[in-house]
Amino acid sequence: MQSPEFLDRTFAGSTLAAWLWAAGTLAVVVLGLWLVKVVVLRRLDQIAGRTKTRADDLVVILLRRTRFMLVAWLAITIALRILTIPESGRELLGHIAVLAFLLQIGIWANGAIEFWVSGHTRERIATDASSVTTIRAVGFGLRLLAWTIVLLVVLDNLGVDVTALITGLGIGGVAVALAVQNILGDIFAALAIVLDKPFVIGDYIVVGTEMGTVEKIGIKTTRVRSLGGEQIIFSNAELLKSRIRNYKRMEERRILFRFGVLYSTPPELVEQLPRIAREAVQSQERVRFDRAHFAAMSDSSLDIEVVYYVLSPDYATYMDIQQAINLQVLRRVQEAGADFAFPTRTLHVEGSLDGLRASPEPAAETSEVQSRE
Repeated sequence: MQSPEFLDRTFAGSTLAAWLWAAGTLAVVVLGLWLVKVVVLRRLDQIAGRTKTRADDLVVILLRRTRFMLVAWLAITIALRILTIPESGRELLGHIAVLAFLLQIGIWANGAIEFWVSGHTRERIATDASSVTTIRAVGFGLRLLAWTIVLLVVLDNLGVDVTALITGLGIGGVAVALAVQNILGDIFAALAIVLDKPFVIGDYIVVGTEMGTVEKIGIKTTRVRSLGGEQIIFSNAELLKSRIRNYKRMEERRILFRFGVLYSTPPELVEQLPRIAREAVQSQERVRFDRAHFAAMSDSSLDIEVVYYVLSPDYATYMDIQQAINLQVLRRVQEAGADFAFPTRTLHVEGSLDGLRASPEPAAETSEVQSRE
């Protein structure tokens, strides 16, 4: 069966039949791909609601952000294989298809970045609220970078020479970076703090001679509230260059303390003192005894050294335990008949007492003669 003659008419290098066939193919491909997207999205959405992983949530978000442009690009690519059109028209349609695909890539990248930012924001809003600002700032920078790359690729695809533009942006970027290098250093340091988490809000840290509780982690500075009440502000870059002691991360606290008794204490009693100290420590909860020894004979006392661990980083808990140990050691040592030492010094004087008593007499005689005169 021959086709009607009007279908053999040529338009823009292709017959009407070819144009109709391409249009039908385009419609079928667009409709089919769109239906596949809807069905797959609905199925994945149900799966994502039952799982705790974030990967399927990301896939759902990217599918939802898939625009008609990508589907049209795939359909146009297939339809162009059917038509015989001039090279200029094929090139124009190709540019439009590539442009649509690049814009879709930008939308996907933007969605992935927003997904990352929103996820980290939800995780930190309760425990580290100040880092949310840093995360959002990083997200903005990533989105700006992604769209800049897409724009450059689009311009290059349209025939624009982007080499000079990239060179200018590079030189300008270097100039700006040199001008604000300290600020950029603090910003990248803030990003390192947020990602690496050497400390978070609420941690008690010691930096050099300064110490306090972290109150805020900003883009440029970190603020710490000292024990005296004043706020200490650290530059993020300088803070990361320092050695930071984070006492909040301490799992247990090692304690060493000493007490001394008089030199007149009998050796048998001194031998009992480490046992008394050990029993005082072991009577407490949340502690681990390490050792107790007669450690030294110092200037004015016989010293007992005790080491134990408090199984809690809390300072108030440590002070309560140490107070209870001190009271028990005080009672037990006194009950054993020993006396605690205090700083003493014995003075040895050479010569007789008669000489010391006779020494003031010449001074008295002298004063008597002076009075007579």
